[in-house]
Amino acid sequence: MSDTIKVLYDTVLARKEAREEGSYTNYLFEKGLDKILKKCGEECSEVIIAAKNNDRDELIMELSDLLYHLTVLMVQQNVTAEDIQAELEKRSGKSNNLKQFHSVDKNS
Repeated sequence: MSDTIKVLYDTVLARKEAREEGSYTNYLFEKGLDKILKKCGEECSEVIIAAKNNDRDELIMELSDLLYHLTVLMVQQNVTAEDIQAELEKRSGKSNNLKQFHSVDKNS
């Protein structure tokens, strides 16, 4: 797992536990799951627009925002960075699974 991602996760977790006044992260936790999900959706849309506009700098910023908000969601839902790492490692050993993927994702 990238050290940067792990540091981000640990920072978000620490902010949740510390409840710092004025912290945007704490604001999200205080507002709850609906607000966190709304922000994830907004950031995802902004990633799509930046990619569609072929704006690399904007895409990097929006991907970073999305990763941050997804990390907040992970902490809120008690999904650890190690959980994600284990799942990605499990998937990295798979190949030739396009047919299996499309049988699950009928809209692609």
